[in-house]
Amino acid sequence: MWYSNDDCRIRHKGFPIGIARKLIVISIYLSSFSTSSVQGSSIKSEFKWICTNGNTQCRRVDVAYESSDAYPSVELCRLVCGEAGPLWPQPYHITITQRKLIVINPESLIIRIKPQFDTQITKDVIQVFRDNIGREYNNCRSNIETKVMVNINLSSNISHLDWNTDESYDLEVNTVSDSTVNVNINGNNIFGARHALETLSQLMTTYPESDNSTCLALLKGVKIDDKPIYSHRGLLLDTSRNFLSLKTIKKHIQAMAASKMNFLHWHISDSHSFPMETPRVPNMTIYGAYSPKKIYRYHDILELIYYGLVRGVRIVLELDAPSHAGYGWQWGPEAGLGNLTVCLNEQPWRQACIQPPCGQLNPSNKKVYDVLEKIYKDMIGLMPWSEIFHMGGDEVYIPCWNMTEEILKYMSGKGRSTQAFLDLWGEFQGEALKRYDNAIGNQNTKVIIWTSQLTDPAHIEKYLDKNRYVIQTWVPDTDELPEQLLSLGYKLIISTKNAWYLDHGFWGTTKYYDWRAVYQNQILLSPDVLGGEVCMWGEYVDDNGVLPRTWPRAAAAAERLWSNPTSPSSRVEARFYRHRERLVARGIEADAVVPRWCYLNEGQCG
Repeated sequence: MWYSNDDCRIRHKGFPIGIARKLIVISIYLSSFSTSSVQGSSIKSEFKWICTNGNTQCRRVDVAYESSDAYPSVELCRLVCGEAGPLWPQPYHITITQRKLIVINPESLIIRIKPQFDTQITKDVIQVFRDNIGREYNNCRSNIETKVMVNINLSSNISHLDWNTDESYDLEVNTVSDSTVNVNINGNNIFGARHALETLSQLMTTYPESDNSTCLALLKGVKIDDKPIYSHRGLLLDTSRNFLSLKTIKKHIQAMAASKMNFLHWHISDSHSFPMETPRVPNMTIYGAYSPKKIYRYHDILELIYYGLVRGVRIVLELDAPSHAGYGWQWGPEAGLGNLTVCLNEQPWRQACIQPPCGQLNPSNKKVYDVLEKIYKDMIGLMPWSEIFHMGGDEVYIPCWNMTEEILKYMSGKGRSTQAFLDLWGEFQGEALKRYDNAIGNQNTKVIIWTSQLTDPAHIEKYLDKNRYVIQTWVPDTDELPEQLLSLGYKLIISTKNAWYLDHGFWGTTKYYDWRAVYQNQILLSPDVLGGEVCMWGEYVDDNGVLPRTWPRAAAAAERLWSNPTSPSSRVEARFYRHRERLVARGIEADAVVPRWCYLNEGQCG
């Protein structure tokens, strides 16, 4: 059977009829589009989108559909559709006063700020905003005369980001006329203003003009009163198992900024490698880095810290100890300091550690604390504020110490019970904290530590001062440990192991948690719960895969930590899919979470 003259011609050229039919379908499909340049213009669409279902859902309609409320892209429709439009994370309170769009030339956008707040960090924050919206348009040559005036009002010059920083803001977009749009932003400091500018950028999207140029469309009227529920909204990156380039870390910071996450927990060292340059102890990288090219130089870390600050992200460094300390510490005997680490690369490794290569600090060697204090001083020099530091403290493997003769000799008379080794561990932690206090010259700083045997509610108060230590829990959501620690008066950061460990599903019997599982993970709401972190441990990721494995799933946790929503994931999927597209547009290799068809046809794949 012949299907058409085209089919006949294709078959005549030797194609089997099944392939011929597929080629015809492809040919017809391609002929329905007229293409133009990739940037600055899009493929001519045969569809429009309208906001339906009580202003909650964008529905695709035929291009012939005649209505002033039909938009040429789903992104334009999404600006006016839904309670929170395209915004991610969901604002604390939002009122859309004009559910219409106005086309603007972003080149004419003017930003004003009071002179006393016109600092370098303010200028850099504004430039990041301009760069972000710059990705949404190309060569806008429209004769649009609409003036957009952005007025930023700050209450202080504070550029200090910690758990007490006020990140709230007010934002109002008011279209006075077809030629005038006023945007007013109020924030207590530059971080609140930065969040407001991020929100403003999300209220804009590409608007196609003629002759292959694109401008921007802006939602005409909206009032937003916004603030985060949790003060700690974090992401852990591990650069010891596999080195991550500065470029990759910066992309994570960009994605965090787009999602209003504010703490990058940098697990910078482990038993595998020590890639952080420490000028006072250069042997750490000489013996611990994978190569001279895989070292984070002092000036590189300083640059990253400021890069994050401009984007509302504070970097918290973690020096894990006494466990997870191997390569980088093995030079002690050569320097006359004795064994700084024990069980180094012990085999068979299961007898001496949780994960190869083995290595734990030697608490019987007092020189260990001298080296730690020097490293602490170098790390403090990197941090613009040193009130927050992560001391690691998890997974001490007691059999390692129990098989080390010099440690057993040091413990002579104390016995070899679990309690005796816990006391040794507590002794180490107390001396390490003392050395950190010496380095910083302050005994009131906050130190974060992972949950472990030492944080067992039965004896945690013996070892860890609740006024000094913040406990980061990494137990499943069914574990009562967080509640027990709260009842004892400890402040917590929560990393739910069976929802927010993004490395799971790629090794052993662990389970992969999709964005819905990440989103629906609710953590305790208490003044002593500072917030939470999603964790991307580095055993199975490097520059080639860490971004798509982390994003956009981490953004799902970002909304949980910003607004603690009550809506199920099915109610927010259109916004989430839009945010994934936003990340991609900003150069973040965020993984696909749904077929493209589902993105273009909201609500049809649930």
